[in-house]
Amino acid sequence: MIVMKLYITHPSPFARKCRIVAREKGLIERIEEIAVDPYANAPELLASNPIVQVPTLIADDGLPISDSPVICEYLDALGSGPRLLPPAGPDRLRVRRMETQANAALEMGVKLLLELRRPEGERSPSWMARWTENMGRVLDALEAARPDAARLDMGVITAGVAVAWIGFRHPGYDWRTGRPQLTALHAALEARPSFSETRPG
Repeated sequence: MIVMKLYITHPSPFARKCRIVAREKGLIERIEEIAVDPYANAPELLASNPIVQVPTLIADDGLPISDSPVICEYLDALGSGPRLLPPAGPDRLRVRRMETQANAALEMGVKLLLELRRPEGERSPSWMARWTENMGRVLDALEAARPDAARLDMGVITAGVAVAWIGFRHPGYDWRTGRPQLTALHAALEARPSFSETRPG
């Protein structure tokens, strides 16, 4: 029985995280995924989120939730199976640290993508270089953290989503060389149904 709505765009890595969590937690049959165009100020999304941003979840109480870490934490607590975000203690901090680093890699990649979409004469080479360098440093930090697909949690999921999206949106950027842990993580996670069903495209 569908009781929630999740506004998404299919290429969005932040929406993909939520879609993966919904599947991993056995909630997908309770959620209607609705693809919208934020740049066209989709009316149904605008009515729920004043900055017209995906993902936005209309929760089972009818209230909207935005920001992917908050949506994922809500779904994690609501669904079945092992918690993807530990409720407290050192494990929670470890998972949050990796999740935050992976989100930072995505943020750098999004900034770079938006800059590349500007007319060539309006782009800032210095900012593009900085964002690319930052993205690489964060990926190195994630590699050093050794995310393991066999220990699925929000940090691991977000790291997997990050490298997949960077490869999708920045095909000329080599994120694999020197990062065997992330390369193995990507291969293992993309074989999971929750990942294969939500690939960007």
